[in-house]
Amino acid sequence: MEHSYLGTGIGWRPEIAAAVEALAEAGRVDWVEAVAENVCPGALPDSLLRLRERGVTVVPHGVSLGLGGAERPGADRLAALAQRAEALGAPLVTEHIAFVRGGGELTGSARLEAGHLLPVPRTRDALDVLCENVRIAQDALPVPLALENIAALVAWPDEEMSEGAFLAELVERTGVRLLIDVANLHTNHVNRGEDPLAALDALPVHAIAYVHVAGGVEKDGVWHDSHAHPVPEAVLEVLAALYERACPPGVLLERDDDFPAGGELAGELAAIRRVVDAGAGERPDVPPDVPPDVPAGVAAAPGAARQRLALRQTALLSALVARTPVPEGFDRTRIGVQSRALAAKRAGVVAKVAPELPEILGAAYRPAFLRYAAVRPFAGGYRRDALDFAAYVLDGRGGTHDPAVTRQLTAWWRERSGPAPLPARRPRLRGRVFPGPRQPSHVFIRMRDRLRSKLP
Repeated sequence: MEHSYLGTGIGWRPEIAAAVEALAEAGRVDWVEAVAENVCPGALPDSLLRLRERGVTVVPHGVSLGLGGAERPGADRLAALAQRAEALGAPLVTEHIAFVRGGGELTGSARLEAGHLLPVPRTRDALDVLCENVRIAQDALPVPLALENIAALVAWPDEEMSEGAFLAELVERTGVRLLIDVANLHTNHVNRGEDPLAALDALPVHAIAYVHVAGGVEKDGVWHDSHAHPVPEAVLEVLAALYERACPPGVLLERDDDFPAGGELAGELAAIRRVVDAGAGERPDVPPDVPPDVPAGVAAAPGAARQRLALRQTALLSALVARTPVPEGFDRTRIGVQSRALAAKRAGVVAKVAPELPEILGAAYRPAFLRYAAVRPFAGGYRRDALDFAAYVLDGRGGTHDPAVTRQLTAWWRERSGPAPLPARRPRLRGRVFPGPRQPSHVFIRMRDRLRSKLP
């Protein structure tokens, strides 16, 4: 199983694009990883284009395929990931061993979206479905696929395999590569009592494409994989243990929020390099027992296995986002913590997609959104979510009664609720009429549309 050498990398984010370019120019970063869904193939960010011109490898990292879900991966999502791999000239693409949605035809219920990566039960049913989904993805992608182990707050009852055994059989049956996140191994150690060293011992280390390192924070005995804090010593210790067992082709620092200055990022990268160099120097150079790149075939998962998995995953997801009863065997306290975390993350993403909403509502934004999330499960699409939240507030359920706020929010809602020019009539929500701005002139509309056409 041949791998491209990557070296030391960092997660590229728009907020730290300049710092990442400076680190690359100084020779402290060999490659970067970009969230696939945040990159448009026809309009790549200038920063990524400059990095590519310097010879810096860019790997697209997907978050929405849901290969661990009960449904087969959507052809449109696979095509989008393939397009990004080709546009970036990437040597591979990566995704997660997780499910992100539930409901639908397999359960005869409404579709639900988690807006987050949720753990797959380590059962035979789940492994059969995952293996088939992985082979579907491999056939659709122009470059090799690597899958990441995720962090989890909740544990499935009656699991049949350890994480290491689950990953080893997945590789054996599909030939897929692995993206091992040592921060997630630490998270699962704190939150679920799983031994990271035992997981490393069971891993097929020859299949590791690269490694993730990230920071987090512990609150009330729960480790939050925040990607917004410095990398702790405990995570570096797991990284050192991995490099005592293998020399993966690359290691990457992830940071997704509360971004520090470039100097602090450089310091974290240096600490990671020291661990990697020490491990590589101490590890005996023993060639691994390498299996074939692609096994002869993977049997199709029985339809009954998909349906059983769909029912279990939908029940868990519904408890998390729709406040339905917690399925038997799950820790109710942990489900509550996860549910609140999902709602808070959803509020944060909507605030980024529609920054005018927290500006208009001020301190009332977050509590109003959490009330909305409690009665309106996420069904997909954050822009639609932002509009529905605004309608919820205008309908009198958001807790604001300030006429000025109502006017601003109504104007915002009317401007974005459809592609056509603003209607002359006022919107009516649940029988209530809200004042709106005057109908704009045709000159204004033409100017607005011309500006919109130039936006990325």
